[in-house]
Amino acid sequence: MTTTGSPQGVVGLSAAALAQQLAAGEVSSVEAVQAHLDRIEATDGAPVDPGDRTRGKAGVNAFLHVNAEEALAVAADVDAARARGEELPALAGVPIAVKDLIVTKGQPTTAGSRMLEGWMSPYDATVTRRLRAARMPMLGKTNLDEFAMGSTSEHSAFGDTRNPWDLSRVPGGSGGGSAAAVTAFQAPLALGTDTGGSIRQPAALTGSVGVKPTYGGVSRYGVIAMASSLDQVGPVSRTVLDAALLHEVVGGHDPHDSTSLPGPVGDLVAQARAGAAGGLKGLRVGVVKELTGEGFQAGVQQRFDEAVELLRSAGAEIVEVSTPNFRYALGAYYLIMSSEVSSNLAKYDGVRFGHRVLPEDGPMTIERVMGATRAAGFGAEVKRRIILGTYALSAGYYDAYYGSAQKVRTLVQRDFAA
Repeated sequence: MTTTGSPQGVVGLSAAALAQQLAAGEVSSVEAVQAHLDRIEATDGAPVDPGDRTRGKAGVNAFLHVNAEEALAVAADVDAARARGEELPALAGVPIAVKDLIVTKGQPTTAGSRMLEGWMSPYDATVTRRLRAARMPMLGKTNLDEFAMGSTSEHSAFGDTRNPWDLSRVPGGSGGGSAAAVTAFQAPLALGTDTGGSIRQPAALTGSVGVKPTYGGVSRYGVIAMASSLDQVGPVSRTVLDAALLHEVVGGHDPHDSTSLPGPVGDLVAQARAGAAGGLKGLRVGVVKELTGEGFQAGVQQRFDEAVELLRSAGAEIVEVSTPNFRYALGAYYLIMSSEVSSNLAKYDGVRFGHRVLPEDGPMTIERVMGATRAAGFGAEVKRRIILGTYALSAGYYDAYYGSAQKVRTLVQRDFAA
């Protein structure tokens, strides 16, 4: 299956266009949801081997769980409310897909891992609650690299997600499922999470729009943590306007998240409309000097330069800025990320939380249960990052590795602040 162009009908519409048609009564939410469910069934594929979930499905394999019954019920409620003349949120009735790292009451949340296979959350994440308040039917949960660790979506315990443009290629990761679902027209919108590129990189590989909001701009409450000081929830869409519409729904302060920013989201939709109309006069854009030159592929650099020229032609002021410490950022990121991974995943031990595997022979001690559980429950990539992070946090190495990486982060922050 390839999506070499927008399909006809409801599934080919942007979220903004679909919302307009819903408000005008040109299409019902039930019709829109059912059309997307049919699209999922037609393009996501049947299991390659029903007895072996690690092989995934023969198609895109963007979804780990399809939430058809609930999505249609929410859509019917929206249609009934609209028929009564109730005032509804802007995206009411527009379906959405949710990365399976975000907990949702009534649906399984696996984080793409055997460790959480079949787990049902007793509560909703803040972003999930905001989707429900916006009356947006959730189509289901999308595939990802296990616990968001990877950049190809090949590290899911439930099979690879494939790029809808060419099923022999990857869609990027870790949020390849969300990007692939949007690109395959299985959903007009999706939520992803981004630690070091897990929304933005799949957007680049699939030709979709992906945004990592400012840290603290969207609540992390109810989002399974990979690296707490780096994780952020953000929108995935096919247009910038759609990303702005979704960002306004899920963003804003949340008292449940101690890192949540206190201010309002701002009028992102108005800014997106102005940008689409070519009105960027007054916008000042900093182009980082260190993000050019050696290490960047010529084609990528060319597209970046073209994007800068598009901003300039639309009226934006382009200013070159220097962040001299940025060259150390990647090394610092990998140390900080893996250290926080080691800490956050320590609770999946077969005793307090998650899957449990009992040792086949020998004494039944806590240590042996933990060892058997983590050996069976985690995939190879997760184990690699846990080992690296545990080493960086170990006695005698903490200051040399994790402590030094935190100092580098401070230097990079100061560069950007300046």
